[in-house]
Amino acid sequence: MFVKPFRVKSNTVIKGSDRRKLKAQVVSLFPSLSGHQLSQLVPNKEELNVVKINSHKGDAVTVFVLNRNPIFFEVEKRLYPTVYTLWSYPDLMAAVTTWPAVLEKLAGGADLMLPGVVVPPSGLPDILQGDLCAVNLVGSRAPIAVGLACMTTAQMVAARMKGKGISVFHTYHDQLWAFGERSSPPLIAHKFCDLGESGDQLEVEEEEERELSLNGINSGNEEAPRDLMEGDIPDVTEDDVPDVHKLCLNAETESEGLNSGTDRVGDCETCAIDPDGATDNATVHQENTEDTGATQEQMDELLLQCFLHALKFKVKKEDLPLLTSTFLRNRMYPCCPEGRQLDIKKSSYKKLSKFLQSMQQRQMLKVDELSKGVEGIVSVNWKHVDLKSFCVPETCTTEDAAKVDDGDSESVYQPPEFNFYYTIPSKLFPLFEHAGLKRGATLTHEDIRSIVINYVKSNELMDDCNKNYVIINPVLCDCLLEKSEYHTVTKLKWDDFFARCFKRLDQCHEVVFPGQRPIIRKGSIEPIDINIDRASNKKVTVVKNLELFGLDLQMVKIALQRRAQATVAVKQTHGKDKWILWAQGNQIAHVGKLLLEEYRIPQKYIKGLEKAPKKK
Repeated sequence: MFVKPFRVKSNTVIKGSDRRKLKAQVVSLFPSLSGHQLSQLVPNKEELNVVKINSHKGDAVTVFVLNRNPIFFEVEKRLYPTVYTLWSYPDLMAAVTTWPAVLEKLAGGADLMLPGVVVPPSGLPDILQGDLCAVNLVGSRAPIAVGLACMTTAQMVAARMKGKGISVFHTYHDQLWAFGERSSPPLIAHKFCDLGESGDQLEVEEEEERELSLNGINSGNEEAPRDLMEGDIPDVTEDDVPDVHKLCLNAETESEGLNSGTDRVGDCETCAIDPDGATDNATVHQENTEDTGATQEQMDELLLQCFLHALKFKVKKEDLPLLTSTFLRNRMYPCCPEGRQLDIKKSSYKKLSKFLQSMQQRQMLKVDELSKGVEGIVSVNWKHVDLKSFCVPETCTTEDAAKVDDGDSESVYQPPEFNFYYTIPSKLFPLFEHAGLKRGATLTHEDIRSIVINYVKSNELMDDCNKNYVIINPVLCDCLLEKSEYHTVTKLKWDDFFARCFKRLDQCHEVVFPGQRPIIRKGSIEPIDINIDRASNKKVTVVKNLELFGLDLQMVKIALQRRAQATVAVKQTHGKDKWILWAQGNQIAHVGKLLLEEYRIPQKYIKGLEKAPKKK
């Protein structure tokens, strides 16, 4: 369902009543959850968003997002947990196990066929047809897919493990997973370790001890389970698997996306067996766990060092406000010592925003939202003890500093894309209610025409004498007519009918910045406003709304200074416009060329170019 990118229709904060409704759904779906687990899964005070999306096939899906991670999604009034939720609660539902090589096929949109299911010594779990079911891998119990069972456990056994087993809806590495923080599944030990067909089952205590030893966790020195990165699936020994190649989904040619031939999983290198024993694997996993912890601590130290270096020596008061992305790219990265590489994902913070929030709590700086979805550093506490005591490391060269001070290191700017939509106001809701839509739903121009035409046809409102006219019924009278027209207008032409409809709809637009999530804003697009004002009896050029287009005001300031050879500054206002660009003299011609040629902003989104001085 989420193999290809989907379109976000709306993203709103959940209401209190909807939050209670979601909790009731979760309780009815998973009655084994305790009250504490339910409050952690659906907290009362943390911000929870409801995201309405349309899949690439046109399915309407509701996604519930907590801390930027999707935790549940609803399709056709049925609730499903995401892999992010199941990683915290792996025993929330029945699960079947498959081989690591199958993950790529599942992420490509295929369903799980029964020949690829690994049957544990204790047998398959009790599953009914249509039940929610998770899929995990041999090396870890952390679920990597969610779907519905296509048959019962008895039917699977009777079919000799042939046919379709799980209809997969959502997987690790699909677009719904990518909508979140894109973290990797944790490494959780299985409750069984013997995957053979002999039926010899070890006792539970011996199985758990062996599984823990395979993961590099000893009873005397326990370590927290580490994240399972890509390509880091634990090796499976020959003793554990009697015939891996026969079980790797090459049994049926009619399987959807998992058929034999060129796509045979059993013949690929990913199913290769490590001839070394479990003892060597345990040593490797233990060393990897220790290396991962050491690398994370070192990366935190490097991140803090680059942050202090950049903040103290590369940022000036006149540079503020400074976009956080620009601060990382043009200030922090060049401060990294030679021979080392700064990677925030390998630190304990994982994201720049979380790191900056931590620094803000230490009162070193203040981060504010310059516009919706665009954050920047607005102030710095230059007298902070850590900043005053920081010294430049000897490993940082002067070439790096020169590279930062020069504004040429900025990557090529890409203007955002705009998509236009309409929202349904309360007055027009009766006209769209038959389509199953709610107030505030976002629709395209084509969607509105289709819904309105269906309404007219289903209610037989087309004039029999002239098909160009629509008969006005009481619903259309309240929605489209003025009070003075109630008793005089009985018919409307199609053109007038649609014009009145679109005039009464509320407009909104979607802004898509490259590499970022779409942002939906109310109303029409606010263009970049260039105007001429007077200060101390001198002309000055004022430019507004640059941050709405993702432009870094400091970089625009430097570029405009070079072009116009005039004084340019970034100023904060107390009105609706938070930040403006201020240039001495009439510099509209230079601003226009800069925005049109260098930043490639379409001319229809720039207001005031006609005020440029005419050439003599």
